[in-house]
Amino acid sequence: MIRSLFKKICSCIAFVLLCNLFSYAQVSFKFNITANGKPLLLNDSSYTNGFNEAYQVTRLKYYISNILFKGDDVMLFNERVLLMDAGNTDSIVFPSSNGNYHSLDFTIGVDSALNCSGAQDEALDPLNGMFWTWNSGYIFFKLEGYSPASKADLGRIEHHVGGYRFPNNVARRITLPFPRKLEVKAGSKHTIIVNIDLDKYWKGISDIKIADQALLMTPGRLAIKAADNFQGMFSIKSIE
Repeated sequence: MIRSLFKKICSCIAFVLLCNLFSYAQVSFKFNITANGKPLLLNDSSYTNGFNEAYQVTRLKYYISNILFKGDDVMLFNERVLLMDAGNTDSIVFPSSNGNYHSLDFTIGVDSALNCSGAQDEALDPLNGMFWTWNSGYIFFKLEGYSPASKADLGRIEHHVGGYRFPNNVARRITLPFPRKLEVKAGSKHTIIVNIDLDKYWKGISDIKIADQALLMTPGRLAIKAADNFQGMFSIKSIE
């Protein structure tokens, strides 16, 4: 009797776990960075911004956090903080609940609570080179390279965009409508291709000229100007 009851309980647990496994779908993100309409290649390719300034990119990193899918009657929220690197083109995979989604929201940057939480690991590990000090917090967007238009030594470009304290908070919420409704069903797999147009970093809501602003290393007015261009850089290229 007891053995029979135990078997029934185990069968029920297995059934619930199996149903839970197949009630989720998989959604992947792939971020493609372009400049002058071409894929960005680090170190060995030259590009020109909207002010006819040639430049080369050696490093490009940025934080994405608080990812949100919006649907007709459902929202899916993920609190993960991701450190994106132009040198790594791997996709990011999330389990996703069933539903119909029409847009994607995320934050470029790290919220103030995490900036004030002391030493952390994984994406927020200071060894990743995206942390200033306990006072200034994290660098949200880092672009480094070289340009003949730069007046810094060796023609350097160093844009370290960060700041979480008012009035210099440069975290920006990005909203991207999908080109079509994303219908997520149990067991399905989808890939969202997000395009990042670096041309719009230099020339968007604000003008960022290398000749005038080759070095951006602290929170303040220039960092705010750069961050105001973030929204225009991102778009959904396709859903596969």
